[in-house]
Order: sequence, then C-alpha cells, then structure tokens
Amino acid sequence: MSGSMCIVYGTSSGLGVSWDWGSWWTYDGISGPNYWGLINPDWSMCSHGRRQSPINLEPSLLLYDPNLRPLHIDNHSVVGIVNNTGHSVVFTLEEEQEEDDLNGVSGVQEKRKPTTRPVNVTGGPLSYRYKIYQVQLHFGSQDRMGSEHTVNRTQFPAEVQIYGFNSQLYSNYSEAQDKTHGVVAISVMIQVSTQGNEALKILTSAMDKIRYAGSWSELTPFSIAGLLPSTDNYITYEGSLTQPPCHETVNWILMNKPIYIEKQQLHSLRKLHQGNIQKPKARMVNNFRPTQQLHHRTLRTNIDFTNGQNLNCPSMAQQVVYTANNW
Repeated sequence: MSGSMCIVYGTSSGLGVSWDWGSWWTYDGISGPNYWGLINPDWSMCSHGRRQSPINLEPSLLLYDPNLRPLHIDNHSVVGIVNNTGHSVVFTLEEEQEEDDLNGVSGVQEKRKPTTRPVNVTGGPLSYRYKIYQVQLHFGSQDRMGSEHTVNRTQFPAEVQIYGFNSQLYSNYSEAQDKTHGVVAISVMIQVSTQGNEALKILTSAMDKIRYAGSWSELTPFSIAGLLPSTDNYITYEGSLTQPPCHETVNWILMNKPIYIEKQQLHSLRKLHQGNIQKPKARMVNNFRPTQQLHHRTLRTNIDFTNGQNLNCPSMAQQVVYTANNW
C-alpha cells in the first residue's frame, strides 16, 4: 500500500502570519545548516550549541573505556511505513503510528493497533532502556559523499541512523527529544558493494513509490537489528539531533564497521525529490549536515586498541575497520 502523506509541522504566528517552519529548512543555500539557528528562534541551539552532531571521528582522540558493555537490540521483525519527508527517507515503526501521526495519510481511516512488539535497545553506554522509534537515511549525489559522520575526515556514500527514545522516563519520542537522556541514535556507515545488506534492501525497496515528498509506502517485515554490522565494537559520544531543532539530548553510538548497499539501491535513493509531484523541486541528495566542532567532548570506545598495554600515545590504527577511499 502506498499513498500521499501530509507532513504536519509545528507553526508559529506573529502579525497575523502563520509560518510552517518545517518547510523552510534545507541542506543548502540561505535555508541550509549555517542558517538553521536564524530561521526559527526555537532552533537557536543549531547555531549556538556546543554538543552538536554530526562530528568527525578522529582515531587519535578515542578513549578506551573498559566499562562499556555490549550493545543489545531486539532482533524480531517489525512492520511500518517508509516515507519521503522532503529532507530524508524515514521509516517509522508500526507501533508508533498513533492516530495523530497518521493524520492526512490517504487510506488510513482509524487508529492502528500495534502489530509487533517494541524493539528495545539496552547495554552499551546506556543507563536506561530505549525503544526504537524510526530509521533515517542520509546519502549523497556521488559515492564520495553522503554520510553525516565522517571517519578521519572521510565521508561514506550513505549513513543509516536508528533513533530510539528513553521508554523508562518518557512516554514517546516527542516528549523525550528535548529531555535529558531522552534519545539514543545508532549510526552505521554504508559502503557500496556488489552484495547489499538484506535489511537495507527491504528499507530501500519502495523508493519508486515515495519518489516525491509526502508519499509513503508500507514495507515487508524486517529486523531493525539486521541493519547493524557484524561487530560488537562501537564509539560513543554525547551529541544532538542532526536536524532542527538540534536538541542536545542524544547519546550517539557509532558502529565500527559499515554495512553495504548495491549501486542500484543507491541510484534509486538519488531519484527522490524534495518537493511533491506538483512541484518536485530538486533531487533529495546530499542531505547531510556538515560535521560540528567537538568542543572537548570525550569519544569513548570499547575497542581495546592498547591491547592491554599502558601506552602514553595509543593509536587504534590497526583496529579500525573503516578505511578511507582514494577517489
């Protein structure tokens, strides 16, 4: 099933004018990342925050933390809706599709009942249980760019970000997103290969149905955990949402290994548009925010790059799975 979704954003009014702030920001020009904090006063953190995301992962700055635990994410399959927001490709789990979320979705007449169990994230650097809310995709117009986070100043063709909210302190993502310990985001870099990740294939299978902003489609059940690479190693830091309003409430977990996408899947992403079918606007590519300053934040990892030795200037060069491409 597919259709057209009306994306409803918060509005602000003054002098008799109502502004749809959600339609004002983009990834380039005078409405791009450098100006997000000026477009809407409620987004001032985008310009003035000191724990902003994404960042560059500099291997020499990583600190091994032996207290970091393995990350656990529930492995059962889920169903949900993937849609083109005009800014990114977003998959929202079926359980989160409450009545308010579905207003304006053609063909959905009543509140849906949850059809799958919640997908919980625990362990790692987390002190609470988090429930997965949605998955976002960021990608570039060329293979040499696309990811939001970078590794040693190198971008990847795409990045998948899995967002969850603290279900022990808050009742939903909207309540949690601007609160302390509110959000977890799991980031996985995506590299091009002849054999793609199976869960990613399902996630990108409906791109022809969501070519224009506001369109949506249901997906075949798949496991969110299937989007994670075959490694227990990760890097973690305290950061923010990478889109307005840039709340600094996110515990980021970046997996130390990519997953893979086939060229055909990547090309289908690059055909998406920022606008609706009446006004398609430009292609929805390069939807990544530039990296932000670290401002003395700690980058912790469970990778024991010291190999048990007490090194004054440790390096994890031999343990890094990500490798830079020579373009």
